[in-house]
Amino acid sequence: MNVFALTFILMLALVLLELAVLKFSRGQAVPWKEIVFNLNSGHILVWVFRGVEVLAFSLVLRHLNLHWIDQWPVAWQWLFAFIAWDFCFYWMHRLHHKVPLFWAVHVVHHQGEHFGLSLGIRNSWYSSLTNFPFIAGLAVLGMPLEIFVAVSSIHYGVQFYNHNALVGKSGFLDRILVTPSNHRVHHGTDPAYIDRNFGGTFLVWDKLFGSYQAERDDIPMRYGVTAGAGGAASHNPLWASNPGIFHWLNARFPGLARRKALAVSGPYIGIAGVLLFGCTIYYVDQAQSWTAAPRIALFAGIFSGMLAIGGMSDDKQWGLAGWVLVALGMPALFALHGGLGGPWAIALLLPLGLHGLDGARRLALATSPGRQPRRSA
Repeated sequence: MNVFALTFILMLALVLLELAVLKFSRGQAVPWKEIVFNLNSGHILVWVFRGVEVLAFSLVLRHLNLHWIDQWPVAWQWLFAFIAWDFCFYWMHRLHHKVPLFWAVHVVHHQGEHFGLSLGIRNSWYSSLTNFPFIAGLAVLGMPLEIFVAVSSIHYGVQFYNHNALVGKSGFLDRILVTPSNHRVHHGTDPAYIDRNFGGTFLVWDKLFGSYQAERDDIPMRYGVTAGAGGAASHNPLWASNPGIFHWLNARFPGLARRKALAVSGPYIGIAGVLLFGCTIYYVDQAQSWTAAPRIALFAGIFSGMLAIGGMSDDKQWGLAGWVLVALGMPALFALHGGLGGPWAIALLLPLGLHGLDGARRLALATSPGRQPRRSA
């Protein structure tokens, strides 16, 4: 199994473990629709654009490289990269709160109203694209590609940790690093917390540039975005990632508000989200050995599943119908190219198919003559 698939497995396991602790130790209900949105917010498409970002970095490195950094001793290259990337992230993050186009992208991350590890995964489809202008200078200076990828991945891992809901204060670390306490401030909606704590790993940038705010015990913590700042109108990544950009362009993004309603239970949606995330892990691990046709077909299946789950979360009948088609069709797609072999595939695709059959049952019950098609069992 490759390192990317292992990383995704670890992320999913930690998200589910945190949810279990919050539910059984602290009695907190699981907001399944939001959790699934966070997991599926960009799904495989976000990682495609992350690949575009890395490709663009490599092209700048090839054609505009001043060869300053790559002439240094390797240890100095790594040290500089670790600090410089975080500095660039600070300014990228700060300007994503100030520039309307960038905020139209970044607001998706802030629409989450529950602070937890899954929120660290929640992003717009286009986040890597709007990040690139802020790190392109590192390529011009000659930062080697492998160091850039490794250092950015480490920092993203730190940021994932800083979204956890289990750690309160971190002692002296709260004074020098971005910790869960410091990052809770960034997501808070109280006026004292708005546009504060933009740093990714090191707190020095916020303190140096006047944007630091410590967490205060006298301010109740509420998350999300304030009225008029782009609150979430949909649990569907398609309608979350695009309307802000259309608004910036003075255009209207189409909606499906008049479609038939059908409410699906949160746990059913939660299982669907976890299964689809599992399909993404399997795809990331195996796709490089497939030919183009099954790779494209399965990519389309995962993407369609993401949209269908979003539709279910928005109580749309087409969402459940679409999910049934995806859940029953994905095992068939895997079988067509010989991908059903091995315990990994069977352990994933068998429950996926069963979940699709259960969805078909729910859909039939909810839409049968004489019943009100509002909530499935």
